[in-house]
Amino acid sequence: MSLKSSNKVETNRYELVIEIDGDTFMKAVDAVYKRQAKNISLPGFRKGKAPRRLIEKTYGEGVFYEDAIKDLYPAAIVDAAEEAGLALVRDQIDLDVEKAEKDGLVFKAVVTVEPETDIKDYKGIEYTATSLEITDEDIDEEIKKVQKRNSRLVSAEDKAAENDDVAVIDFKGMLDGEPFDGGTAENYNLTLGSGSFIPGFEDQVVGHKAGEEFTIDVTFPEDYQADELAGKAVQFEIKLHEVKTRELPELNDEFVQDVSEFNTVDEYKADLKTKLEETRKKEADTNKESQIAEKLMELLEADIPEAMYENQLDTLVDEFSMNLRAQGLDMNTYMQYTGLTEEKLRDTYRDRAESQVKVRLALRKIAELEGLKASEEEIEAKYNELAETYKVDVSRVKAAFAPKDIAGDIEAERAMNFVKENAVEKAAE
Repeated sequence: MSLKSSNKVETNRYELVIEIDGDTFMKAVDAVYKRQAKNISLPGFRKGKAPRRLIEKTYGEGVFYEDAIKDLYPAAIVDAAEEAGLALVRDQIDLDVEKAEKDGLVFKAVVTVEPETDIKDYKGIEYTATSLEITDEDIDEEIKKVQKRNSRLVSAEDKAAENDDVAVIDFKGMLDGEPFDGGTAENYNLTLGSGSFIPGFEDQVVGHKAGEEFTIDVTFPEDYQADELAGKAVQFEIKLHEVKTRELPELNDEFVQDVSEFNTVDEYKADLKTKLEETRKKEADTNKESQIAEKLMELLEADIPEAMYENQLDTLVDEFSMNLRAQGLDMNTYMQYTGLTEEKLRDTYRDRAESQVKVRLALRKIAELEGLKASEEEIEAKYNELAETYKVDVSRVKAAFAPKDIAGDIEAERAMNFVKENAVEKAAE
């Protein structure tokens, strides 16, 4: 492969003129012939036995050229872009073959590349710190969660339903006076305040007592998965059979011994405090990083091609699909169950994809400006770390991830750490 020229034709689009020598081109043509010959028939020859020269005489000398070009151009473009110092973005390639002959191939390829970027004032970014203080109320709240998990439900006679109670109800949903599909159930156990029903439903059950029958008015959200109900005002006829309240176990040493490895309430609380402090530190760091990321997006100067956002969207959707498969679901089943379409699913991830692309570009530029280059040792260590995480041989990891991608991850992480170290905590207001 020989790069003859590289010229910018529009924002983030370059035209590469690439030449491939005759020997390489003819080897690719021969490989196509060997791959396709078994499917070609000519009069007087058994299928797959026709000589190449007769096939070319019958169908034209260049009968195998198109497929040979398809085989050659992807790698040739990658090599040419690397020689030209361009970072390719996966996108539509406009291909124009100028010459395809025995003595060689010459073609033009218009490709999308990553944008030129700049960023200033990334040192001294201000952020609001998260308090690390753990109060007695925080510890009591954690204990209350454990007590709830170990609670039992008891029927509460003549008690008005409150949030956190379980209401046993019959309900029938009516749209314009007619029942609608999926809007009816009997003896349904609804935890009030859980947010499991549409907004406004549970709030209107609160305050009623067992034996009461009543009607509530609610409006389905505009983005509700069932299009025929989205944004519609409906009524639900409710019959409240029973109110169940949670009876919490007493907080004492016996309870602590049942739910933990500790013997006393004091030991249990001390351990909870330590764990809460660790969690709070992680939350504080995540919050600090989120604030910095928002600022980096504002500071980044770049005309980003839409293809970068779409490619990141592909990655996020693929990750979501993999998570579904890990739970024993496939994407089609999930979409049928939820009423989502691929377009709607992509829309839910669009803002995240755009943010990730912008932050990544900002961090990459900072790494360049600050000389935070990943070493060979760091790249190798990252490969080994990934191999350990996924429990596979390191050779498989290296086959899946190019060294430059691993280096990019390392450099982005170092750049974020650099910006965090140089960030300035805002004074309390």
